Amino acid sequence: MALPKRKKSKSRRGMRRSHDHVRLPKPTLCPQCQEPVLPHRVCAQCGNYKGQTLIEAEES
Repeated sequence: MALPKRKKSKSRRGMRRSHDHVRLPKPTLCPQCQEPVLPHRVCAQCGNYKGQTLIEAEES
C-alpha cells in the first residue's frame, strides 16, 4: 500500500479542506403567496408545490 513520505502540515490540510463546508440552501419565493420557501419543498403557508395544492392551508 502507498504511504505518505512526509506529514502534511496543518496549513496544507486546511487548504485541502477549504471547499468541504456545507452551504445553506437559498430560499426562493412561492409563486402563489410570495412567502420564502426552501427549494423542492411544499410551501408551509399555502401548501402548494409545482402549481398543485398538496396540503390544505389553515386559515388564521
